[in-house]
Amino acid sequence: MNGLRVLLAEDSALLRKGLARLLIEHERVDEVIECADLPGLYDALNREHIDVVLSDIRMPPTNVDEGIQAAEALRASHPGLGVVLLSQYIDAEHALALVAGGSGGRGYLLKERVADVEQVVGALTVVAAGGSVIDADVVDVLMAARLRSAESPISRLSAREREVLALIASGASNTAIADTLCVTGRAVEKHINSIFAKLDLTSADGTDRRVAAVLMYLADGGADTLGSPASG
Repeated sequence: MNGLRVLLAEDSALLRKGLARLLIEHERVDEVIECADLPGLYDALNREHIDVVLSDIRMPPTNVDEGIQAAEALRASHPGLGVVLLSQYIDAEHALALVAGGSGGRGYLLKERVADVEQVVGALTVVAAGGSVIDADVVDVLMAARLRSAESPISRLSAREREVLALIASGASNTAIADTLCVTGRAVEKHINSIFAKLDLTSADGTDRRVAAVLMYLADGGADTLGSPASG
């Protein structure tokens, strides 16, 4: 199996060079292409064959949410490309935005993890294969209120509802879920509504409830996450 070709997008030259060196010395990484801003990221993707992007969330030109912008845009332009975002701080809004279109092929790590090259390469490998990796500390912050009880909310779901939630986590649409499970679209809608009710996600709009349900699934270790490909 060939090693990963990684596109590393980070505006701090010191961090970028150090991380690039750690990555290229790893046996599972073949090449690291570097860039320092969002235009450079898009340019590199047009020139190079990339397996997975490792990007800072904030970088030029605005230093606000360029990594999130790239992750969203690449769903359409490069649907099979994995994206792992690095953040200095735990940001619930950014984490939710990253998985809003589906958690498959997406990862979110805190920058403090970069010193552990095995963890970083592990995350890149999982995400490149279509899986999901969400930093455990991020999930803890997002789901602390729901995980205080001894019983995980996910345990309330039936086996079929867990299957449906796993497919939602992989980014599958309702139609795709129906096709995969050989059921009707109406049956899928009923399962999803039941999932929302059992997870106490009855007040938010549909999109927010799907995102919240996926995060709860990941927090519970669904599909061997945090750190393994999502089912489906």
